[in-house]
Amino acid sequence: MIDRRGAILGGAACLAAGAGEGQGMERDYVTDPEGPWRYLSDRVMGGVSKGAAEATGGAIRLSGTVSTENRGGFIQVRTELATPLDPAARGIALEARGNGERYFVHLRTRGTRLPWHYYQAGFATAPEWQEARLPFTSFRASGALLRGTPRPQDVTSIGLVAYGRDHEADLEVRSLWIW
Repeated sequence: MIDRRGAILGGAACLAAGAGEGQGMERDYVTDPEGPWRYLSDRVMGGVSKGAAEATGGAIRLSGTVSTENRGGFIQVRTELATPLDPAARGIALEARGNGERYFVHLRTRGTRLPWHYYQAGFATAPEWQEARLPFTSFRASGALLRGTPRPQDVTSIGLVAYGRDHEADLEVRSLWIW
């Protein structure tokens, strides 16, 4: 269920207990987020992409149509972090499945001041659940004003994103953790 501000309510706290155990995970940001997961799209800047995000079947699901018309091209579900990540953290790991499209994790940091600033790393999907590990060194800055790679302790939000090209999005993530 999503409230009128776009926050995913209910479900997230009771999703997939135990997913990712034994993999160095201290917190699963799907089952135990620090803040609500919120849906947003390029419509905030005049784009025409359409989608939705929901907690369903033990996962966060992002689905819709991504369109690059009107300089758009993304749909996203994002959670804000209340506490800094450990500076020794090496990356983001997740368990995902999807429709074979490439999806992205976007990180915002204390240094990403403008709305179009973020760090991005991609991962492939398949119909079966699979793990993706994205070292912080694999994240690329969206602009020249940002440092080359994000520092874990500066990360303020994590987003799951369908981005950059016209396509149908269908992504499920049942576990997301820091390693």
